[in-house]
Amino acid sequence: MLTTTVCAALSAAGLAVAFLTAWRRRFVAATRIAAVSLLPVGLAMSGLVGLGGKIVRAFGSWAADLVLKPTVWAGFAVLACAVVLYVIARFAGRRSTGAASSRTERRATEPAADTPALGTSGPPARKPAAGKQPTGKQPTGSSGGDEDFSDIEAILKKHGI
Repeated sequence: MLTTTVCAALSAAGLAVAFLTAWRRRFVAATRIAAVSLLPVGLAMSGLVGLGGKIVRAFGSWAADLVLKPTVWAGFAVLACAVVLYVIARFAGRRSTGAASSRTERRATEPAADTPALGTSGPPARKPAAGKQPTGKQPTGSSGGDEDFSDIEAILKKHGI
């Protein structure tokens, strides 16, 4: 009797913690906590907890209870539900971490919106500073190219590259 009460209290406390975790929108962790918290009450209902030192005599009465009592079957159903919840949480946890890592990978490989794409003709257009008029001259590099890399060099020097 005391074992069943302790197991029910443990399960109730665990389900309360799972509810609070879900309230914080951590659903995968809440599912895992709920799965683990269902174990004590499932074990108590199925009769697997509290056999004591009299294993042989207790096993005979447990086997008879297994056939005749629906509570024992409900205990196994609760244990099966705990296993299913745990497996679902494992798959959801792998899926969410895999999706997050692929999202960060995509962000790292995609160019920023303000950077020009490779292969564009000429440098990006700049706004003239206040009080200055555009002269229409293009700075000429040593290769005679039409691109000015001084901005890129300044950024690289700024970052110590």
